[in-house]
Amino acid sequence: MKLFQLRERGTTVRTEIVAGCTTFLTLSYIIFVNPLVLGETGMDTGAVLVATCLAAAFGSAVMGLYANFPVALAPGMGLNAYFAAIAVGTMGLPWQVALGAVFCSGVLMLVLSVLPVREWVVNSIPRSQKVAIAAGIGFFLAIIGLRNAGVIVGSEATLVALGDLAQWPVALAALGFVGIVALERRRLPGAVLVCILVVAVAGWLAGLSPAPESLADAPPSLAPTLFQLDIAGALEVGLLAIVFAFLMVDLFDTSGTLVAVLNEAGLTDEEGRVPGLRRALVADSSATIAGSLLGTSTTTSYIESAAGVRAGGRTGLTAVVVAALFLLAILLSPLATAVPAYATAPAIVFVGCIMARALRDIDWNELTESVPAIVTAIAMPFTYSIATGIGLGFIAYAAIKLAAGRASELNPAIVTVAALFLIRFLFT
Repeated sequence: MKLFQLRERGTTVRTEIVAGCTTFLTLSYIIFVNPLVLGETGMDTGAVLVATCLAAAFGSAVMGLYANFPVALAPGMGLNAYFAAIAVGTMGLPWQVALGAVFCSGVLMLVLSVLPVREWVVNSIPRSQKVAIAAGIGFFLAIIGLRNAGVIVGSEATLVALGDLAQWPVALAALGFVGIVALERRRLPGAVLVCILVVAVAGWLAGLSPAPESLADAPPSLAPTLFQLDIAGALEVGLLAIVFAFLMVDLFDTSGTLVAVLNEAGLTDEEGRVPGLRRALVADSSATIAGSLLGTSTTTSYIESAAGVRAGGRTGLTAVVVAALFLLAILLSPLATAVPAYATAPAIVFVGCIMARALRDIDWNELTESVPAIVTAIAMPFTYSIATGIGLGFIAYAAIKLAAGRASELNPAIVTVAALFLIRFLFT
């Protein structure tokens, strides 16, 4: 076990295995949620389930073996919603083209990771924008979850309105949400997964949705999504903005997650920087490329890895354990594909609430920091686009600093990113 430097990091094999199991139980809801989200695009849900598990296993294994960090990877929440709701739903792209865009963004991310560019950008982002991005993604997830639960519905008059709360699926989703919060407060490993299954079983027994014929079976075929991406279509001039959007979202989402989890694990230096961050970024980028080839949206580092860190995980062995468990989970396809949207909705809302807590780290007394941060956070759900929220936030940050006579607080990375987003909004 010299590869993982267990002694140097003050941990043991047993502790790392327990941490890996804890992380897996905390984020395994993605096995149920991702096929439902991407299934709305017309993708085969069984194939997406297998692709989800394989991409998560590959990414987590590379993170553990190459970067030696206790961080698990899987297709990202928010990124999958952007893929389904915006790229395919709103823009009308075939899902094959959207997968091509994910592949292209992954390749660009890998290049930026191997070069010092991505690390330079990450270390140059103001803290207020980092936390605002995390919170904004949280608000975005919350709206998606509330919609899936039936709590909110679309309205031409008010854009969003209250749904019919007298419906049983809404009631079960509400109970599931309360249960997740209560069990998480008691630090029960796998609280999210437990509540998803409880709500799903209640729905099956009540006849609200069909129950699975078996709990485990041979894996579904991966053929409907394997190598089905359309790279040429994604490289058309009019779609480069989509590639750029996936690139920007993954850039900041992953970077914020890695810094947060590794800081919790005590693997950052005195300035909050991560030694060996480049290896982690390469692992993340490679997982996105592999996931797009298999047939799933952007694969990214998961903030739920912090649960494993709290259980004592300090090395890549934690991530390798997660990878092995994702491979075993492929056999549970009958169960996963029978879980209804109202059962996973509470988990989506809960994750959104957890991410929104990042707003507490904003310096509220400094308007040139707090106002752009709020622009970033609220623009994501209101425009139904993570990338748009990031872009508007960066533009607001640069413009407000300049107008307030604090241009010296801007760095080249911020100005460059703001300019690129401004060009995108005005000319694409």
